[in-house]
Amino acid sequence: MDFETLLFDKEDGLGIITLNRPKSLNGLNDVLLRELSQLMDLIAGDEEIKAVILTGGKKVFAAGGDIAYIASLDAVGAASFVALAQDAMDKIDRLGKPVIAAVCGLALGGGCELALAADIRLAADGAVFGLPEINLGIIPGAGGTQRLTRAVGPGWAKYLVYTGDSIDGDLALKIGLINGLFPQEQLMEEARKLAKKLAAKAPLALKAAKSCINFGIGVDLASGLQYEQKTWALLFATQDQKEGFNAFLEKRKAKFTGR
Repeated sequence: MDFETLLFDKEDGLGIITLNRPKSLNGLNDVLLRELSQLMDLIAGDEEIKAVILTGGKKVFAAGGDIAYIASLDAVGAASFVALAQDAMDKIDRLGKPVIAAVCGLALGGGCELALAADIRLAADGAVFGLPEINLGIIPGAGGTQRLTRAVGPGWAKYLVYTGDSIDGDLALKIGLINGLFPQEQLMEEARKLAKKLAAKAPLALKAAKSCINFGIGVDLASGLQYEQKTWALLFATQDQKEGFNAFLEKRKAKFTGR
């Protein structure tokens, strides 16, 4: 499937998505968000893809929403656009496969929100993160007030959202916004290395782990534990669970099939 605003490659069990609107610094518009949503549906149904890398290329991740486009919206159009944005990012968040954001350059506004929808965020030296919407008289609307708070806590989330200030990769790593910081020329190599490591794990167990973590964020501890308990037990009906235990007892490497 060809896309107007995205590049997509499959290699060695990985799906690699590259935002491809260089003239707008990968600004998020309605076309990109629709295509991203469609692509996530395709990836969800592709059993060959075990892990996903989301990147904007070597210069910029995404500088934010496409302001020229967004400025033309009235309240009804704004509601439709932000629903589209949340839908695309929710599909990343809910995808039953690990998603790694590999961030070079700017990840601002909607770009930062897009990175936050991924499970793991790696960044290159020189990366810049921020939610500057307050300077436009609005707030983050594609998950920024929610996912940022869950990632870094309410204190840092309020500081970044209230001030609109940007932070560098060192501070992003310190507060837990990203998981790793690397020289620019090593970023994609590190992302691939991690993605391949995850792709070798049991797919159903990875999906279950992501589901438990995501579910637990929004409920009380008792409900989260109950969900985890049932999910844990259900995995004992899978071939991968038997393969994993047998491989351990036989002192060999497990070969998981997602069954």
